Amino acid sequence: MKTTELKIDGMSCNHCVMAVKSALMNLGITNSEVEIGKVKIEYDESSIEESQILSAIEEEGYRVIQG
Repeated sequence: MKTTELKIDGMSCNHCVMAVKSALMNLGITNSEVEIGKVKIEYDESSIEESQILSAIEEEGYRVIQG
């Protein structure tokens, strides 16, 4: 299992939090802590690539800030 923390731009409310959490759940990620502006994710890197996570968040209309 790998743990990743990401900063997310464009989140402003609880609806945003739920949208990101839902996108992660659709990938099969059930262990996540989503707050406005950030997310901490634990996932199995043998079945999910980090690029899939970034794409899922960005498809919801948010921007992942690297670094």
